[in-house]
Amino acid sequence: MRWTLRIGAVLLAALFLYNLWIFSHIVYWRSNNPSASAFMNEQLAKLQEDDPDAELRHKWVPYERISGNLKRALIASEDAKFVDHEGFDWDGIEAAFDKNLKQGRIVAGGSTISQQLAKNLFLSSRKTPWRKLEEAAITVMLEAVMDKRRIFEIYLNVIEWGNGVFGAEAAAKYYYRNSAARLSAGQAAKLAAMVPNPRFYDAHRNAPGLARKTRIIQRRMAYADTP
Repeated sequence: MRWTLRIGAVLLAALFLYNLWIFSHIVYWRSNNPSASAFMNEQLAKLQEDDPDAELRHKWVPYERISGNLKRALIASEDAKFVDHEGFDWDGIEAAFDKNLKQGRIVAGGSTISQQLAKNLFLSSRKTPWRKLEEAAITVMLEAVMDKRRIFEIYLNVIEWGNGVFGAEAAAKYYYRNSAARLSAGQAAKLAAMVPNPRFYDAHRNAPGLARKTRIIQRRMAYADTP
């Protein structure tokens, strides 16, 4: 019993220190830009298994140099209630749960932009119950420390958009030979449609359903509120 208590105490201390480490990064990133995310490091390691000289496509750009079209497209596609919720869209989570239950498999996630950012910054792509719990804890920290504009700015700059492609500027250059500031409504809607499965759509840019998703997002953009 004594050893069990000691092991439990050590595990709790390790968990506390790990979350303190995460919290300190979030506080620092409130006014400083992250140089990379956990997803970026994971993807780079995979690319370098085949090519040791491989590099990611990524360039940070400030919020005001990213097209309003892309901001509205991502809100419309990923998190319509982003400016109003406190990290979690409970209606969206319930709807996703019901949809998955009917399909008998995971077809919808219900994750908000804040939850996606928490996952991208600190966690791996492996889907485990532990990851979802930690994602929720990090989401609470992000919402407590940062305002919506800063959360969205970081999200726009670290989100994955293809095989080794991260952030709005790199995506705009890679797909359209354009800057993130000059994306049209149609281009922005297509980039937003790619977000749920970016590496697949990178390799299958004319995949069935992508054009339809793009049109739906473009229609919804007019009603999207951005921070």
